[in-house]
Amino acid sequence: MIGEIEAFASAMRGALRAARNTTLSYRRDLNDFHRYLMSGRTALDDAGDKIDAARITADHIRNYLAQLMNSKASRATVQRRLFAIKAFFRWRETTTGTPSPARAMRSIKTTKRLPQVISEDAVATLIEADGAPDTPATLRDRAILELLYSTGLRVSELTGLCWRDLDTELGMVMVRAGKGNKDRLVPAGEPALDALFAWRSAMPITWSPDGPIITNLRGARLTTRSVQKMVAQRLLRAGVDTPLTPHGLRHCFATHLLNAGADLRSIQEMLGHSSLATTQRYTHVSVRHLKEVYRRAHPRA
Repeated sequence: MIGEIEAFASAMRGALRAARNTTLSYRRDLNDFHRYLMSGRTALDDAGDKIDAARITADHIRNYLAQLMNSKASRATVQRRLFAIKAFFRWRETTTGTPSPARAMRSIKTTKRLPQVISEDAVATLIEADGAPDTPATLRDRAILELLYSTGLRVSELTGLCWRDLDTELGMVMVRAGKGNKDRLVPAGEPALDALFAWRSAMPITWSPDGPIITNLRGARLTTRSVQKMVAQRLLRAGVDTPLTPHGLRHCFATHLLNAGADLRSIQEMLGHSSLATTQRYTHVSVRHLKEVYRRAHPRA
C-alpha cells in the first residue's frame, strides 16, 4: 500500500496539479491510516508485513475514523482524513478497476466556526509594536505583517513569494500556484509596499528578482513555522488578548473589507477561493459586527 500511496501522491502533483501542501497533507493522512492498519492487524492478519489495499473494506475505514474520534481528534481532522482516503481509493479505482470501499461513505459533519478577527485598531497596534529600533529583523517582521493584512495571503503563499512576483508600479502581488494550483493577482497597499522596500534595503544579503522576499537573517527562505512564532510573540508585545495566527490576518483582511463595503466577488478573487460559499462565511462576521454597532448606537435596540 505504501507504494500506491507514493504513486497517488505523484499523480496529485502531476496530472491532478494539486498544490504541494495538499499533496503533503494527503500523503501524511494516508500514511497514518496505513499505520493504523498495520497496528490493528485485524482482518488483514495474513497480509504479512504489507497491507494489500485491495482487501481494505469500508469497516476498516469506519473503525479508523471511530478511533480518531475516540482519541479526541477534531471533526475537521477526521473529515480531512476521510477526504484523503476517499481521494486515494477513487484514484485507485480509475487505475486498477477495483471499486472504492469509501464510495458510499458520507463526509463528517463539522461545527461551523466563525473566523477569528480583531479590530482595525488592534491590527494597527500589532503591526506597529516593533519594540526596538529599526533592525533587519524588525523591518522584516513589519513587512510580513503589513503584507499579510494588506493582501490576505495564506502564510505559505507569503513565504513562497519572490521579488519578481511584486509589481511595484501597479502595486500588485502575483501569487503563483496558490491553493488549487492557481495563480492570482492581489493588490498591495502603500504601507505594505513601503515596508517591503524598507526590508529590502536592510536585507543582510543582496536581493535578486528570483530570490525570496521573506528570508531569515542568513538569507534562506523563511518557514511558515517561523512566521507563526513571530506573530505569537508580536501579539504578546502588543498586548492583544485575542489569539491570532497568521491566517487570522487573512480573516481580518476579508472581514474589514466587507465591513467597508467591498463586494463578495472581489473578496473571493483576492482570497483565491474557488467557491463563493467559502467567502460567504465572512458575511456572518460582518452581520455580527453590524448588530453590535446597532445595539450600542440605537436608542431602542
